[in-house]
Amino acid sequence: MPVNYYIFLSVALFCIGIAGVLTRRNAIVIFMCIELMLNAVNILLVAFSKMHHLAGLAADAGSRAGSEGQMFVFFIMVVAAAEVTVGLAIIVMMYRNIHSVDINFLNRLKH
Repeated sequence: MPVNYYIFLSVALFCIGIAGVLTRRNAIVIFMCIELMLNAVNILLVAFSKMHHLAGLAADAGSRAGSEGQMFVFFIMVVAAAEVTVGLAIIVMMYRNIHSVDINFLNRLKH
């Protein structure tokens, strides 16, 4: 499958994520859109890693080139899991204080 399909899918997912972050007011939906953007980047990293790996195999049959992108994907997944953990803890504390997950009510936490 050509890399162009993966690029198109990744750009579409990333644009959907950006539109969700910029237009939504619910904190949980915003975190889901951020995760969608991270997954779009993961798709690109794996696609380019696979492309680079196939090019490395064409040059040398024992080459391990192209596995770096897949390792970055695992690091991004770990960071995303940590981000979700901290973000959901913040959302739970916000809900306990103001009984809403609307981000417009965050100004009330200043007092």
